Amino acid sequence: MKVDNSWTLFLDRDGVINKELPGDYVKRWDEFHFEPGVLLALAEVSKLFPRIIIITNQRGVGIGRMTEDDLKLLHEQMCNEINKAGGRIDDVFYCIDVDRKSPNRKPRPAMALMAKEKYPAIDFSKTIMVGNSPSDMEFGRALGMINVFIDDKKSRNGHKDETMDYIYNGLDSFVESLR
Repeated sequence: MKVDNSWTLFLDRDGVINKELPGDYVKRWDEFHFEPGVLLALAEVSKLFPRIIIITNQRGVGIGRMTEDDLKLLHEQMCNEINKAGGRIDDVFYCIDVDRKSPNRKPRPAMALMAKEKYPAIDFSKTIMVGNSPSDMEFGRALGMINVFIDDKKSRNGHKDETMDYIYNGLDSFVESLR
């Protein structure tokens, strides 16, 4: 895959950037743990992509497990750590809606359309969606993005389905493939 400075990188958060908490939500900074190799990987992709944007469903806010201010603080702390390691996140779009059929939640395209409105240079045909769930892959496919599936749970054994263009064990191995 060849990318240049016209491409955009969309990243899911939980399971791609940080470890998911099984059966729970990452609610505070002390529960947030970067996936192995992510900080170095984000420093590398920061040199390749002019736009790196997190697109994440955060239903935990909607159901009252945390506040939106808690979420914003967590994202601020995450971005600070990424910046300290030489990487960057240009923006974070999140959906706190409880209804899984909300037009704002992945796999529906509202967050991508909001990102394109804010960053008009985004061309979905030159956008890579990196995620670890079927809804991430449906989201990317619906908008014509290249889909990269992160098999953080090691459940796919390298076998991709029709929604996935590529499959890797972690963000670090995907970034290594771009060199």
